[in-house]
Amino acid sequence: MSITEFFRNFVDILLVWFVLYYAFKSLRKNVKMILLFKGIAIIILLKLISYFFQLSTIGFILDYVIEWGVLAIIIIFQPEIRNVLEQLGRSQLLGRHKVLTVDEREKVVYEIVTAMDAMRKTRTGALIVIERDNSLNDYIAKSKKIYADISSELLVTIFFPNNPLHDGGLIIQGDKITSARAVFPTSDNLKISKRLGTRHRAAIGISELTDCISLIVSEETGRLSCAIGGELHYNLSSDELKLLLLSELRPKNSVLIADDEEDEEEVLENEEEK
Repeated sequence: MSITEFFRNFVDILLVWFVLYYAFKSLRKNVKMILLFKGIAIIILLKLISYFFQLSTIGFILDYVIEWGVLAIIIIFQPEIRNVLEQLGRSQLLGRHKVLTVDEREKVVYEIVTAMDAMRKTRTGALIVIERDNSLNDYIAKSKKIYADISSELLVTIFFPNNPLHDGGLIIQGDKITSARAVFPTSDNLKISKRLGTRHRAAIGISELTDCISLIVSEETGRLSCAIGGELHYNLSSDELKLLLLSELRPKNSVLIADDEEDEEEVLENEEEK
């Protein structure tokens, strides 16, 4: 086997692996698509049973189902397929924003947690979405642009009930507040408790479609929650929320100076000891 042929096969396998990995990663968070694949698995199982036991009638029907099934799936599940393609288009291989230093990241987390703790005490409802690798520009385009430095005072002011910007969600990119009054899709996951309102469902919904971090302050109970990857971390303390944010906002695909990494690990250890 020549080097060119080996390289070609290697690239071919790598691309297939990437497509399968990304497909299963996306499907894991999509309830409808999971149900779809369960249905396909049942049809294949019935087809094998009909072939093994020579059940001609059910086999004939299943042949037609399989023949036209691909077209039916594309038509019926067009919204879900479109969402997967949109998510692929929003992906950023090298990231959108500058990599925050340890001090900048700590400041961002401190301001957010301080604001959420203040809103918890007054039971002021809030939805804060932090962008990571997947772009949120589609939602920013339909919201009210701000582009301001993050501060706890500004966050509390934006979500003050009489403020025109308090409805909807707030989007953070890097160390800036980009926009407010953003509208996010709500989750269709049937496992979500019926006690959770639209704000929590929207937080889970946008976290299912992108890799963002969604933060919620409940208007009814004042409890703090965080949605990541379609999973809701409910009723967190301020310290738990701070540790979670510091961990999730650490850069994954960048080279850091050794001293910065050591300083950050030391900060996390100190926080855990407290």
